[in-house]
Amino acid sequence: MSLIQRTLILLKPDALSRAVCGEILSRFEKKGLKIVGMKMVKPSAEFFYHHYETIGQVISRRGQEVFDLNLEAMQRTPVIAVAIEWVEAAKVVRQMVGATEPASAAPGTIRGDYAHMSYAYGDAALKAIPNLIHASGDAEEAKLEIAHWFTESELFEYDRADQSFLY
Repeated sequence: MSLIQRTLILLKPDALSRAVCGEILSRFEKKGLKIVGMKMVKPSAEFFYHHYETIGQVISRRGQEVFDLNLEAMQRTPVIAVAIEWVEAAKVVRQMVGATEPASAAPGTIRGDYAHMSYAYGDAALKAIPNLIHASGDAEEAKLEIAHWFTESELFEYDRADQSFLY
């Protein structure tokens, strides 16, 4: 079993609206992760349903209202889908992204540095939590998500200049 894996991140509408996509992507590149696919898309509600419920079980875990608020927020602007490759990519990316609830995310993580809202506030205000980024939960979920967001021809193999030091 190879420890070189791929994982998915989505830069959400709040990341685009706040113009922090480049800063977020640069954090992954500086860590040594390799971008192997990237595109800006505006998916349909059905596409997001498959991503968030069929794969991610959001309705099952958090309820229909949370799902509906999230779906509405995700359709405000396009999103940037990024496939990333590295040693134990899903685990590394999840650590860098931080807790899903920004108020619980540690300083130094993407959500800890760029977001702050709590679930309690979001629930009281009937507002989706702007947490900037989606990251696959684990390597198996990443495989399903990447297959959902990218075709094989949209994913690339290449060597980074620093690859011999990183791998």
